Amino acid sequence: MMVERSVKIAIIDDSESVLNHLVQLVSSMIASDAAVPFKDPQVGLAWCLSNDVDLVIVDYVMPKINGLQFIEAFLSDPSRADIPVIMVTTSDTTEVRYNALQLGATDFLRKPVDKIEFLTRVRNLLTLSRHHKQTKIQAVLLAEEVRKATSAIIEREREAILVLSRAAEFRDNETGAHLLRMSSYCQIIATRLELPPEEVELVFTAAPMHDIGKIGIPDQVLLKPGPLTPEERDIMTTHAVIGWQILCNNQSPLLQMAAKIAVSHHEKWDGTGYPNRLSGLDIPLAGRITAVADVFDALTSVRPYKQAWPLDKALDFLRSNRGTHFDPACVDAFLASLDQVAAVVDRYGRN
Repeated sequence: MMVERSVKIAIIDDSESVLNHLVQLVSSMIASDAAVPFKDPQVGLAWCLSNDVDLVIVDYVMPKINGLQFIEAFLSDPSRADIPVIMVTTSDTTEVRYNALQLGATDFLRKPVDKIEFLTRVRNLLTLSRHHKQTKIQAVLLAEEVRKATSAIIEREREAILVLSRAAEFRDNETGAHLLRMSSYCQIIATRLELPPEEVELVFTAAPMHDIGKIGIPDQVLLKPGPLTPEERDIMTTHAVIGWQILCNNQSPLLQMAAKIAVSHHEKWDGTGYPNRLSGLDIPLAGRITAVADVFDALTSVRPYKQAWPLDKALDFLRSNRGTHFDPACVDAFLASLDQVAAVVDRYGRN
């Protein structure tokens, strides 16, 4: 159980008699340890900036720094912006009041301080300060609840993506390890390209859906053991559009990213890919990233119809197709991260 700390009111005044009087008033209303007095305004300012304080009472005319300078320095700290400040002054000029208000002062008191007026204003401002703090705490708690709820939704989406992705891979005689390796390569490339962390996570999580459209390809084409005819190859290429159609009508950022990857990961940098013959930067970056990751994993994996290529041969293939099939930046990012690539291969194997 959290124990609420005691109220702290900083009082800054270079007059010892005034300081003692204000401390006595605060102690009579709250507690003997509530008032924290300072004759030196610079020492008081340093304390107020480094400690929890509920209310600041500051004189106007002081040596070293005056009350206006104190308020400006104190409230310029964003973490102190909601803490109420009372300026105590012998001056009743409009200019001083306006300047103090512009700097963020909450209230004013004239010397000599009237006891009833002082205690009433202190009580009201402490209530205001408490409400500000409660609002902040509630905002933090609400933000945490939203974060937890959002994380739960994303986790359910991730689970759904993996289930659907594995269903598509099973139809194509692929393995679950292919999805893990390929999405890990995407994460490596996206990180090396210095994408924002949230976008790296989206690409990593959505990439396994790249071939979800294969569930719409007839078995006689998808599972054919020999070479495809031109007509069958045309049918096979439709899996990119099918994947887009499955995923695109969704408000989830994760599934929107998956749809983008599904439809674009077979596009080529030189415009000879499919389904839309996009080229260069017109191809979504997530699709360009996935193209490198998917082809590399396909080349280096064991399949019923082929042996795994040696890593050096697969890397040479990426280099030779840099700027034709693949985005040069994505290839360079991949080649600059070979230690991480090798770690993925060691972790998940090559089948």
